[in-house]
Amino acid sequence: MALPKLTSQQRADALAKASVARADRAAVKNELKAGTLTIAMVFERAGDNEALARLKVTELLTAMPGIGPARAHDVMQKLAIAPSRRVRGLGVNQRAGLLNEFGSK
Repeated sequence: MALPKLTSQQRADALAKASVARADRAAVKNELKAGTLTIAMVFERAGDNEALARLKVTELLTAMPGIGPARAHDVMQKLAIAPSRRVRGLGVNQRAGLLNEFGSK
């Protein structure tokens, strides 16, 4: 399948949109790291924000204080969350498991 030909204006608009999405995700990860945002708040915001819905769960967990790649991997494996899963793709039981694990952090 060939990629559609974009005009220079469409390309510029797409680049601007992608830049805003990256900035949104980076801001959320910084707030998580600072402790001013909880995982429950991220789930709530992701319902309205496409950029947050596309955040990988691995990145979400490793942005939390005290959670490194190994612990994030262990928790995701325990809750049957694939490494490539994004916040939008989490099931009800997976969200509940993450909230039980990290709800107070």
